[in-house]
Amino acid sequence: MGFKMGIVGLPNVGKSTLFNALTKTAAAQAANFPFCTIEPNVGEVAVPDDRLDTLAAIASSKSIIPTRMTFVDIAGLVKGASKGEGLGNQFLANIREVDAIAHVLRCFEDGDVTHVEGRVDPVADAETIETELMLADIESIEKRLQNIVRKVRGGDKEAVQQERLMRAALAALEEGKPARLVEVDAEDRKAWTMLQLLTSKPVLFVCNVGEAEAASGNAHSEAVAAMAASQGNAHVVISAQIEEEISQLEPDEAQMFLEEMGLAEAGLDRLIRAGYDLLHLETYFTVGPKEARAWTIKSGTSAPKAAGVIHGDFEKGFIRAETIAYDDFVALGGEQAAKDAGKMRAEGKAYTVKDGDVLHFLFNT
Repeated sequence: MGFKMGIVGLPNVGKSTLFNALTKTAAAQAANFPFCTIEPNVGEVAVPDDRLDTLAAIASSKSIIPTRMTFVDIAGLVKGASKGEGLGNQFLANIREVDAIAHVLRCFEDGDVTHVEGRVDPVADAETIETELMLADIESIEKRLQNIVRKVRGGDKEAVQQERLMRAALAALEEGKPARLVEVDAEDRKAWTMLQLLTSKPVLFVCNVGEAEAASGNAHSEAVAAMAASQGNAHVVISAQIEEEISQLEPDEAQMFLEEMGLAEAGLDRLIRAGYDLLHLETYFTVGPKEARAWTIKSGTSAPKAAGVIHGDFEKGFIRAETIAYDDFVALGGEQAAKDAGKMRAEGKAYTVKDGDVLHFLFNT
């Protein structure tokens, strides 16, 4: 299990440049005019995790298989998108399919790159897109409420639940608040997700700064940080231009380039970690002589559910999970040593998998 993050923003803020860097391809045409991305470009990237390399080295694994993240580069949005302006209808349809939104904001000054609004104001840009998404959600909810009137009157339990949740969302939206701020009970979570409200998606603000500001940010990115904090959202500071340059270099050259720029790591790594935190994701590992592999799960996932990420039969026939904490596996030098030291545990169906666990599942076929 990975997750899908949509890269959104106004035209000419660096979405496609960032996408190219993330996927190390030129699949998304980066050009200085609106709507150069007509169809959503989809790319998968490996999630970097030094722990996986360490485990593979200890176990002498022949292959290393990281978990993956999907990025979707979505056409630029403009004011009026909720009414179909620009490529608004495509934008709104494509964004419903992602798990989270990476909202790229222009935080750089460059007279050669036009801004669709004729000024550089990332906070105003964020508000423009948020407003369009809220307007689209309001219109969608109002239509759906009309369509389920008969079912609600007939006492259909599912329709009654949907109406209750939609009215809660509508009340928040009409107050100028996104749907993600609505408190939803656990028993309503699945139905809430099925509503596919645009403003219910978690948001990560990506501050695209100039090369010289990649390490420290600037006044624009500081304004975004303050806005994100006030909303309970996350933000990262990245130079999309630097990331694209790094993506074309060999690993050793890339590391030297980062050091010269005063950066401890690539922006991709920060972006992925922020995305993991945003969606409450964790990683567990399976390790052996054939392969060392990383698997992504939601925080709080039970052992059988974690096993199901590998194969549905593992979950159905789950017996137990042989579990070694990452630190114990590394400190003791591998599975057998950890087992001899009493650090391998047999966990049952009630066990909640921890980030970094090294697991081996036993199941009935």
